[in-house]
Amino acid sequence: MRVVLAEDSVLLREGLIRLLDEAGAEVVAAVGDGVSLVDAVAEHRPDVAVVDVRMPPTFTDEGLRAALRIRAEVPATAILVLSQYVEESYAADLLATADAGGGGVGYLLKDRVSKLTELSDALARVAAGGTVLDSEVVSALFTRQRRRNPLDALTPREQEVLGLMAEGRRNVAICRILQLSAGTIEKHISSIFDKLDLPPSADDHRRVLAVLAWLRPTAS
Repeated sequence: MRVVLAEDSVLLREGLIRLLDEAGAEVVAAVGDGVSLVDAVAEHRPDVAVVDVRMPPTFTDEGLRAALRIRAEVPATAILVLSQYVEESYAADLLATADAGGGGVGYLLKDRVSKLTELSDALARVAAGGTVLDSEVVSALFTRQRRRNPLDALTPREQEVLGLMAEGRRNVAICRILQLSAGTIEKHISSIFDKLDLPPSADDHRRVLAVLAWLRPTAS
C-alpha cells in the first residue's frame, strides 16, 4: 500500500513514517503543509493520503481543505485524517464525501494510531473503499446531531447499530460487538433504512446515506 503523509511536526512525521512502515505501508512522500500534500498526491497517486487537520500557515483546517481538494481532483485516493482533538465539523465534512465514489475516508484521533493494529486496520479499510471513524468522533457527532435532530423514530438499539455502521463496521463485526445474531442485525438495519426513508436503489449506497442522514446537521 502506497501512502502520502502530511504532518507539520517533524518529530511526529518521522514517528508516523515508522509506524506506517510497521503497518506494511510504503510512504512515498512526507510533507508538512496542505499545498505540498495536494502536489504529492497528484505526483505519486498513492492508495491513501494520511493527513493532519491543522497545518501551516494558520493551523486551522488546512489539512481538511487539502483532503477535500484531493477528493475532488483525485477521487481514487483514500483519505485517513488524523487529529489531536474531535473536530466535529471537519469529520462531518469529510464523511459527506464518502458517497462520492472513489477511495474510502477515515477520521482517527492521533492517540489511536499509536496502536499498530488499529492503524493497520484503518488503512486497510479506507484503502478498500470503506469508512472508518474513531468511536469518540462518532459519539461527538451523535451528540451534536441529537441537539439538532434527535431522530426519535430510531430505537436505542438502532442507534447503537447505526453508531457502529458510522465507525465503518461490517455486519459480522456488529454482531460480535452487540452479541446479536446476523438476522437480528439485518432486521435493525432494514428498520433504520425504512425510518430514514431510504428505499433500495441501484444508484445509492444506503449504508453510507443512513450514516450521513444521522450525522449531517438538519437544515435551519
